[in-house]
Amino acid sequence: MKTILVIGGTGAQGIPVVKALSSDSQYAIRVLTRDPTSPESTQLSALPNVTLIQGNTYSEPTLRHALRDGAIDTIFANTNGFAIGEKAEIYWGIRLYELAREYRVRHFIYAGLEYASKLGGFDPKYRCGHLDAKGKVVEFLSAQPTTPMTWSVLTSCMYVEALTEFLRPVPDPKDPGLLVFAVPLGQGKCPLIYLEDYGRYVRWMVDHPGDSSGLVLHVATEDIGWGELVETFRELTGKRAVYRDVSLEEYFSSGIFRIPEAKVGRAMDSGDDTLVTYRENFSGFWNTWKDDLTKRDYALLDRILPTRVKSIREWMELVGYTGKHAPVLKDYQGKAKEVVEQRVVV
Repeated sequence: MKTILVIGGTGAQGIPVVKALSSDSQYAIRVLTRDPTSPESTQLSALPNVTLIQGNTYSEPTLRHALRDGAIDTIFANTNGFAIGEKAEIYWGIRLYELAREYRVRHFIYAGLEYASKLGGFDPKYRCGHLDAKGKVVEFLSAQPTTPMTWSVLTSCMYVEALTEFLRPVPDPKDPGLLVFAVPLGQGKCPLIYLEDYGRYVRWMVDHPGDSSGLVLHVATEDIGWGELVETFRELTGKRAVYRDVSLEEYFSSGIFRIPEAKVGRAMDSGDDTLVTYRENFSGFWNTWKDDLTKRDYALLDRILPTRVKSIREWMELVGYTGKHAPVLKDYQGKAKEVVEQRVVV
């Protein structure tokens, strides 16, 4: 039985990964966690062949302890830029690869994101710390050989489940019966990924190391404009709803960020001048999607995962989406509550 070390396994993105890996008891899974008594850790520990390892992911002694017996065949690494900031995320992405090589891991799978600044020709309007950090690590990985350790990248995007959280509709103050989906997207199309499918893509990479060797796989359920998204919502629910294309200033004034000038990753080092603010970060984030800088090969995704959810409509039907609030991101449930609001007032 191959052993897989999962870094970032207790987050919204990591939990479906662990579930997919443990679904048929073919693998032994070790999950790093700071708190093995948390609800997320408890949920994972109940799965077949899952073992929790207590410790701080961003600590070399912890990582060496997790790798110490040389039994790890594969690492899946998803670092949290919102917790540690861009600079630390670049460092730990590269250092994790180096440690994997040192301990003779056979397959290193990295959870990547789009390199927004590079895609936008390094125009500052696209500068987004949590995208760029992972994008820079992907650039590093892409320059590495695929022997003796193969590497793979799963480049993701926003979770479709965010439609129940910070992307959810809110009642119009002047017309409470009207639900408003408000984002600064213009006529652009934004990719969204169903988290359960994300976990299955990771499982495919683990099952097929030869096919995924040296592959940077850009995944999503669908690239969708918010006008189409809202029209689909109205058709399926019968509710009154509109899309409002707001300016960035309106977006940041709406209440989604209680402290827009707070630094992303300030929990690690609030005095680090390299950290960007939430305003700066999410300005670049939305500009990236608004200007359609990214693309995905959906024909390839269909071949890899024929059973994937293929549209936002299909997802809405699958989960019975009504626009009701449901927390997804741990940052919304824990330390970042003072920075990120759960409700947008338009």
